[in-house]
Amino acid sequence: MKRIDVGNHGFQSVQELREKVGTPHEAVVKKNVGIVDDKARYFIAQSPMVMIATSNEKGQCDTSPRGDHLGFVHVANQKQLVIPERPGNRRVDTLCNIMENPHVGLLFLIPGMKEVLRVNGQATVIYGHEVLEKLELNGKVPPLGILVEVEECFIHCPRALKFSGIWEPQSWPSKDSLPSAAEIFKAHLAINSSVSSK
Repeated sequence: MKRIDVGNHGFQSVQELREKVGTPHEAVVKKNVGIVDDKARYFIAQSPMVMIATSNEKGQCDTSPRGDHLGFVHVANQKQLVIPERPGNRRVDTLCNIMENPHVGLLFLIPGMKEVLRVNGQATVIYGHEVLEKLELNGKVPPLGILVEVEECFIHCPRALKFSGIWEPQSWPSKDSLPSAAEIFKAHLAINSSVSSK
């Protein structure tokens, strides 16, 4: 495998980067607020999916999707929201990262809408609290939840989702041309088996 050698083609400082890309418009900076206002609350209420970005104490990053019914993320107030952690495969990568490093980044999506809502803050993994009852689904209260103390909230421009055509069925690849999740899963197990046997 031939690796890419960037040599002296990588930026060495933020100042050097800024000299290359310039500075953002004042409005782009000022759109960032420290609360979940009524408009953002409504956006979250219409979102069936949020991406959660975390990293561990070493800075190793992970992004995990969470999908559920519309408005499954509970906005408790302008500074706090709660994400249900329903039973899954028990890897709990996101939860383990939060235990080591509470900083999280959230990306809320609404099907068909090209803008996304970004929320950043600090998280705590909670259990047994009465707020989890508000996240009940089919008569079951999630055993765990992620409480996020909001530090930043802002709308993100539509450029990425617009250019990707992600909501346009005519741009989607044929499912027959794609490897299935099972095929990818088996291939990765084979890679690890090959490495561990050496």
